[in-house]
Amino acid sequence: MVVKLVVQVKLTPTAEVAEALADELTGCNDGANWVSAVAFEHFGLKAREYALRKLTYARLREEGLKSAAAQQVIAKVTDAYASLRGNIKAGNLGRPGSKRRRKAESKPIVFRPDAAQAYDHRNMGWDIDAQTVAITTRRGRIQGIPFACSPDQLKTLAAYRKGEADLLRRDGQWYLVATCEVPEADLNEQPAGWVGVDLGIENIATASTGYKAAGRGLNRHRARQQELRTKLQKKRTKSAKRVLKRRRRKEARRAADFNHCISKQIVTEAERTGHGIALEDLQGIRDRVRHRKPQRVTFHSWAFHQLGTFITYKALRAGVPVVFVDPAHTSQTCADCGHVDRRNRVSQGLFICRGCGVVAHADRNASRNIAARGGAAWDAGRQSSVPAVTGTSPSRPRRGTQPGSQPGRSCKLRASAPRS
Repeated sequence: MVVKLVVQVKLTPTAEVAEALADELTGCNDGANWVSAVAFEHFGLKAREYALRKLTYARLREEGLKSAAAQQVIAKVTDAYASLRGNIKAGNLGRPGSKRRRKAESKPIVFRPDAAQAYDHRNMGWDIDAQTVAITTRRGRIQGIPFACSPDQLKTLAAYRKGEADLLRRDGQWYLVATCEVPEADLNEQPAGWVGVDLGIENIATASTGYKAAGRGLNRHRARQQELRTKLQKKRTKSAKRVLKRRRRKEARRAADFNHCISKQIVTEAERTGHGIALEDLQGIRDRVRHRKPQRVTFHSWAFHQLGTFITYKALRAGVPVVFVDPAHTSQTCADCGHVDRRNRVSQGLFICRGCGVVAHADRNASRNIAARGGAAWDAGRQSSVPAVTGTSPSRPRRGTQPGSQPGRSCKLRASAPRS
């Protein structure tokens, strides 16, 4: 079994090469928009790759796209329509007749001019030792395009790179996102115990081992970013818009860095002690829980799914078993006597059991309950109860699922690019 990761490297092309890459990316996405319109006209939302290829391949070749690029454009369009059908079936676009759903069903899918384009061994090559790549464009084969990445990313590329890579342009910079298949470590079939992890906003993660990752710093950062965005949006000047565009991903990068550090700490401790990890299955919580208006931004900025993904893929690489458990009433149940009462949770951080009188930190008490449920789930289902995350594929960006939503052991995650 393997863990699927994606490694993102930064290209440093010359001005002439960058112009050729821009022409290639624009040409591919213009072609994708035309193919999407043909697919919608002839098949509606039920486009199939083989049938669509017979209608569009020759025209794409006439427009200057190479053979491999033309086939990848058609595949990208059919995958986009398959993803749209899946979202409609799952109800992610609202009920039948809703405004959002009617809008999605009434027109072809449109691709941005700089949307990612997939490449494989037919139209792309890697030279890991020289840290260069070769890419086939409409203007011909371009050799020796330098790329930059960390030493660890370079080792991963050299040892485990497999499949397609995506070319994309973001904020004027060029990147390649390559798929790597890293072998899993041997799974610990008999964990010594379980580390329960309670997820939250005030405390991002609280482990039953005593580790607690406070969310104060991240919440303050988000509040500052929100205040700054509000001020800049009110100015409505060109310079303010440039600053907004430059800073638009800053909050997401900070949250991802927090989640990487937290997940590494939890998995490292579990691996060192021979324990498994029990996580809350919070899928659908945003639809179930209602908040007052001042709390909504904070709640919907909560990156619990990303943290669960990070913990899962790191655990798979370390051979640490992971289970997802039902979080119901874990904050109201006493971990010592089992008494359940909503009044046990006195405040955000204080738990006082009305049955036995024990006083504890509320999140720590919940994490102990999660750990106990993790052990019960593992004993009941053994290896079959170990869920894993199937995340976003670089070449098929719309086929993601939530943690624990389906069995399997593959996990795909975007690694960070080196800073310019």
